[in-house]
Amino acid sequence: MDPADPASPTAPPTAPRGRPAPRPDATAQRRPTPLLVLDVVGLTPRLLDHMPHLKRLAQSGCHAPLGTVLPAVTCAAQSTFLTGTHPSEHGIVGNGWYFRDLGDVLLWRQHNGLVAGDKLWDAARRAHPGYTVANICWWYAMGADTDFTVTPRPIYYSDGRKEPDCYTRPPALHDELTGRLGTFPLFHFWGPGADLVSSRWIIDATRHIIRTRHPDLALCYLPHLDYDLQRFGPDDPRSLKAAADLDAAMAPLLDDARSEGRTVVALSEYGITRVSRPVDINRALRQAGLLEVHTQDGMEYLDPMASRAFAVADHQIAHVYVRRPEDLDATRAALDGLPGIEQLLDDEGKKAHHLDHPRSGELVAVAEPDAWFTYYYWLDDARAPDFARLVEIHRKPGYDPVELFMDPLDPYVKVKAATALARKKLGMRYRMAVVPLDPSPIRGSHGRIPASDADGPLLICSTPPRAVGDRVAATDVKSLLLQLAGLG
Repeated sequence: MDPADPASPTAPPTAPRGRPAPRPDATAQRRPTPLLVLDVVGLTPRLLDHMPHLKRLAQSGCHAPLGTVLPAVTCAAQSTFLTGTHPSEHGIVGNGWYFRDLGDVLLWRQHNGLVAGDKLWDAARRAHPGYTVANICWWYAMGADTDFTVTPRPIYYSDGRKEPDCYTRPPALHDELTGRLGTFPLFHFWGPGADLVSSRWIIDATRHIIRTRHPDLALCYLPHLDYDLQRFGPDDPRSLKAAADLDAAMAPLLDDARSEGRTVVALSEYGITRVSRPVDINRALRQAGLLEVHTQDGMEYLDPMASRAFAVADHQIAHVYVRRPEDLDATRAALDGLPGIEQLLDDEGKKAHHLDHPRSGELVAVAEPDAWFTYYYWLDDARAPDFARLVEIHRKPGYDPVELFMDPLDPYVKVKAATALARKKLGMRYRMAVVPLDPSPIRGSHGRIPASDADGPLLICSTPPRAVGDRVAATDVKSLLLQLAGLG
């Protein structure tokens, strides 16, 4: 049954029978200009030449360099776009951080309550009561006051199995989408199998929601460029092909938006630049006697509560948490001169970069342009925890881009993967232990403020040039979208 049909149980609510619908006032009669906002992760001016549909959109409308924030990572950048404030205000200081009150490092949380400040949809509804919003896979979607929500959410069975799925609001949207598009392709969204399949699913879900719900604002997250640009670097032919493939996959969605009269905004959170040097920041802290581990079954686990200092690695940024003020000098001494670190921000440095928030580390390390931070804290691979060889984004105390690879040094890695997949299909517990412990294959990263606009994020708008200036700050995206909707 079509949810847009008034007889459908998932149709938008109507006035009760026998009672006339409230008469809208003059303001409500002027519907805001509908928007489609595409978060094309990793889009830069250099890549635009390989994306003809987006390039035509930029040429017929307007485009400008988009400023980013430190750290230039997904959760921090998206939260800035949607609140119009810096991490020092909205509190999202990375893709994760050390939760001091819990004594644990947690990445990729999903509750929107973690994001402080006035959200884009709050401001829109003040200007136009009844403004409707669909969030398709932008982060911190759960608990947000949006009308339609789709976000990745695996099923964690009681026997330890993890299966692909998604979370939706309203709940009926889940079966509607999976019945039409299949199960959300989680293992194509991240991991060694990450590819275009996940972005195609998100595109198709967005098209369906726009056709059936007609939200005033549709937010769509497209992660495909994140994969090969990190695997191979931004100039590799495989990365350029990824850009062309994503552009082709977006074409039907752009056509839908055009036919519906939607203004399209395509933007990116960051640009990915070439790297060649992993920096083992936690190993340096451990060798200095500042980081502690505890051991179970021969495996070492970071002990953040006992450590005098440790780092939460997040691409080219690392929050360094120092337990006691008297250990700050020793921590600086351990990291000063460590190859690959360009800056070590103290309180003044964090304030200058709008990163002075209680969730930030006492120090923030910024990598040199060709370097990035590993989370590794063990000194012997034989002592690494078993989750180090898995795609395990919630157990690792830092970001691990090596999860994009299967171990090239293991001659049986494909056999192991096939065996694990067979057990999974039989409903048995399985371990997909295929991730290498060698970080050297990574060729692209982000997180720093880009050195040039050519390598930085971009904003494209389908409206005439007057809508966008010569350069757009990340904190101005919220007000720009309100203006494009006719609400600013």
